[in-house]
Amino acid sequence: MSSRAVTFLRTLALLAALFAFCVVMFGAFVRLSNAGLSCPDWPTCYGKVTWPGHAQDIAQANQAFPDRPYETHKAWREQVHRFLAGSLGVMVLAIALVSAWRRRFAVAAVLLAAVFAAVGVVMYMRGEHVVSSCLSALAIALPLAAAAKLDRPGAWKVGVAVLAVIVFQAMLGMWTVTLLLKPIVVMGHLLGGLATFALLAWAALRWWRVGTPDDRFATLRLPVAIGIGVLVCQIALGGWTSSNYAALACGTDFPKCLGQWWPQTDFRQAFVLWRGVGVNYEGGVLDMAARSAIQIAHRIGALVTFCYLGWLSHRLARAGLRKAGVGVAVVLVAQVLLGIGNVYLGLPLPVATAHNGVAALLLFTLLAALASTQRLPVSESP
Repeated sequence: MSSRAVTFLRTLALLAALFAFCVVMFGAFVRLSNAGLSCPDWPTCYGKVTWPGHAQDIAQANQAFPDRPYETHKAWREQVHRFLAGSLGVMVLAIALVSAWRRRFAVAAVLLAAVFAAVGVVMYMRGEHVVSSCLSALAIALPLAAAAKLDRPGAWKVGVAVLAVIVFQAMLGMWTVTLLLKPIVVMGHLLGGLATFALLAWAALRWWRVGTPDDRFATLRLPVAIGIGVLVCQIALGGWTSSNYAALACGTDFPKCLGQWWPQTDFRQAFVLWRGVGVNYEGGVLDMAARSAIQIAHRIGALVTFCYLGWLSHRLARAGLRKAGVGVAVVLVAQVLLGIGNVYLGLPLPVATAHNGVAALLLFTLLAALASTQRLPVSESP
């Protein structure tokens, strides 16, 4: 591949990673402002490509969906989020095509995946849900197969594989609406957005030559990888807390919960992942004991995450990766302060949204630290 093409790819990957971060932030804003079901259909909004704007359109929308009255101040948020996610999908498709360039089987797989995904959406809108699901499954499998067989370094494989993630993320967005904010789906949608961001960020880091010419930091790879795993588990707990409306289950008390160190809890009900189909989870369905259990679990997870990542940042700095260690430490402290601020301030929307964004930034600092420990092969250079 020519140097011009590589420059284009690395720039596009960086822009896509930044755009994915913005999409994650805006998605958090939509979810936390209770706008997740403000468009009861998918991918349209009350049957419109955008959203109803005229009085006649609004009256028709309310007639078509009597159980979900139209709310102008919320509907635009959900549909704009879908537009942003779709734009990100186009960027990811371009990255996948360039990453697969000159490998005919890979290019064909990427193009077929795009066609299957598009036709799958059309079939879903026509009510052919089984056909749509089969086409979407193919759209996910093809890029993964192409990435597995691609005879190029890791970043190029990631550039192709991320297309499968974005297709599955679109399906999760659809299920978020059709399954009425089912917590496991909402949490999965959050993790899918962060996975998309992480993969794009990792590819950009490698294409921008973040790494070392040797293996001097090889012993740090496993601790950093464990740190990423710990953080992902904590993010999942945060997503479960948010999707079950348990963020204020302990009131505005911290470190106590409802004035006690250990209030009444129900961990059995708190972590039931599947409760059937047809239940509307908007506002939550759990009692206070179950929500308190979720909030306490999230706080315990935060303590474990803080201790491990705090130790990891110290080790990185002492081993010679001072910038990486300081970066992890600064973002970690900011994230903890935002979490405490959410409780003390009663979950204000700007603070809650920032809490999601800084979680993504913390994930990025760990990815950058991991990239710094990796040996950069000559074949991956521009």
